[in-house]
Amino acid sequence: MSEATSENHSEPVSELGRQTQRYLEELARGGASPHTIESYGTDLKQFLEFLSPPPDPAAIDLLLLRQWLASLHRQELTPVSIRRKLAAVRGLFAFLLRQGVVKINVARLLRTPKAPQKLPEVMTAEQANRLVDAVAAGKLERPYPARDRAIFEVLYGCGLRVSELTGLNLEDIDRAEGWLRVRGKGKKERQTPLPGKAREALERYLAERAVVRGQSAVFLSYRGKRLTRGSVAEIVKLYATCLAEDPALHPHSFRHAYATHLLADGADLRAIQELLGHARLSTTQRYTQVSLTDLMAVYDKAHPKA
Repeated sequence: MSEATSENHSEPVSELGRQTQRYLEELARGGASPHTIESYGTDLKQFLEFLSPPPDPAAIDLLLLRQWLASLHRQELTPVSIRRKLAAVRGLFAFLLRQGVVKINVARLLRTPKAPQKLPEVMTAEQANRLVDAVAAGKLERPYPARDRAIFEVLYGCGLRVSELTGLNLEDIDRAEGWLRVRGKGKKERQTPLPGKAREALERYLAERAVVRGQSAVFLSYRGKRLTRGSVAEIVKLYATCLAEDPALHPHSFRHAYATHLLADGADLRAIQELLGHARLSTTQRYTQVSLTDLMAVYDKAHPKA
């Protein structure tokens, strides 16, 4: 069977389709996260479907790309979603340019829609601690309460992304010194301090964690497999709904809270950047805006001249 046939053996794979697959493979070799590769793969598949049948890459001009962009607006997608899809297509054309398949990255000529500057909603320190303490108190009957408590303590106590939490391996925990080795975006590693409560919760969980041959993941599912990001999100949502009556909370909510509460208590912005594993300080500075917003709310409520 020829390479030029698709999985259903009926339609030939286009040159653009082959180059798209090569681009995704290059992303994987370059250390892009599985989540990024999956998202780009979905976006580019939809791009190819719009072009169906896909023309030769060199024949794709700015007018055709503008028609594709207009179709996204007609679907009433959010600016954030359109920006991500545009980034995927721009990345593909940058790859095609490097490979000599096209002579210009026409996707760079498309105007990027502005994304609204929306500040993340952040739990107060009291709300975060109340929820984590309620999880620790075992107020919900769950099959793995020690694991669940450790998840919440590490999310809030260390400010990890959910992918970093699920990616933790047993050898990443320095139990003697109280540090975690965290693998962030782009496979960048950093050391994160493990605070007392998170350390205690991890010790309790690890003492009863099932020993699974060949399985190094810290957090396991009931099947003895590495816990997925989706599973952690479901666990957080369950507890947040039942104990805090807030189903909107998700794992990243604790990362926002971690950074904002550190900043409010006087931590240096550069130090917070290192703790969060942000490549750019501008990303961390969002939390300054959140803190200033909270400060103004306190002022408006309490100051007699407000």
